[in-house]
Amino acid sequence: MTTPVLYHIEVSHYNEKARWALDYKGVPHERKAPMPMAHMAWAVAMTRGQSKTFPILRLNGDTVHDSTKIIERLERDYPEPPLYPSDPDDLRRALELEEFFDEELGPHIRRAAFAEVTRDSEAFAWIAAPHAGKLMHAGFKGFAAIAGPMTRMRYGINDETAVKGREKTVAALDRVESEVGPSGYLAGDGFTVADLTAAALLFPLVRPPESSEALPAGGLPELLQRFRAEHERRPAFDWVREMYRRHRGVSAAVA
Repeated sequence: MTTPVLYHIEVSHYNEKARWALDYKGVPHERKAPMPMAHMAWAVAMTRGQSKTFPILRLNGDTVHDSTKIIERLERDYPEPPLYPSDPDDLRRALELEEFFDEELGPHIRRAAFAEVTRDSEAFAWIAAPHAGKLMHAGFKGFAAIAGPMTRMRYGINDETAVKGREKTVAALDRVESEVGPSGYLAGDGFTVADLTAAALLFPLVRPPESSEALPAGGLPELLQRFRAEHERRPAFDWVREMYRRHRGVSAAVA
């Protein structure tokens, strides 16, 4: 067996979902982050046109794209510790919640964030290359005037979808608060794919310290800072922080 390789976008919430699953299961893996703005071409080539974005996992000779499919494959090849509950009713509930947060939160929180980030050259440069040196960072700041509109077009971002994105994010926070059971988890008595998905997709807003890829508070555009401040005292924020404290653990990535 060769070492799995995760191709990822460092600041992406869907990629955080895949990283977390690999780390939670303790699967030693390499991580590769393609050059910003070139990732779509990489993804199309790697998946033979089936996907144009990351995460993509190379695992035992197979190419697996989409965070949901990656977790499904990890459950098969690395069943312990499980992310799928053994109880059929809990499993059905966990998968339904995973789909809800994937579809009703993931794209919308991204639009809400990118609507502002793509108009702020400093924030855009950080998003594009969070670990770049000063020279490359300056280059991405200069490129923001071109790349920003391209990114908004890519994700269907306009004033209307940005507002809807914030509304959908609030609805997802509501859903977390309404679904958490007496155990503190969303499906059954333990940590499942439902908890991982909800917490990972909310990480750009909550920014738990256990996630090394979270945008620093000072790096958020003003509107996003206000939006975060309006909700940071909600139980859902505390729940995301608790999931990270309990279950994010250490990285299983290898050099």
